Amino acid sequence: MRIEIRGAERLSFRERQVVVLKETGYSTEAIARRLGLAPGTVATLYNRARSKGYEVVIVIDGDPLRVFGGEGEDEDDELTAGAGEA
Repeated sequence: MRIEIRGAERLSFRERQVVVLKETGYSTEAIARRLGLAPGTVATLYNRARSKGYEVVIVIDGDPLRVFGGEGEDEDDELTAGAGEA
C-alpha cells in the first residue's frame, strides 16, 4: 500500500511535508516537533495546502482483500450452494 498526493506540484516543500505527515495520522503537535515548527505554523501550512487543493489517493497493490477472486473462492461457492438446501 502506498499513498499518492495528487496536485502536490501546487504545494510548497513545507506544505508537502506537513500534508504527508498529517494525512498519515500525525497530530499537529507531533508534526511541529518533528519539523521544528510552532504548532500554529503547522496549522497554517496545512490550511494553506488544503486551499490549494490536493487529493490523497491510497494505492493498494494486488488484491489483499480478495475482492477479485483468489483464495476463499470455494468457501463462497459452498455457502451459496448450501443456502437452497434446508
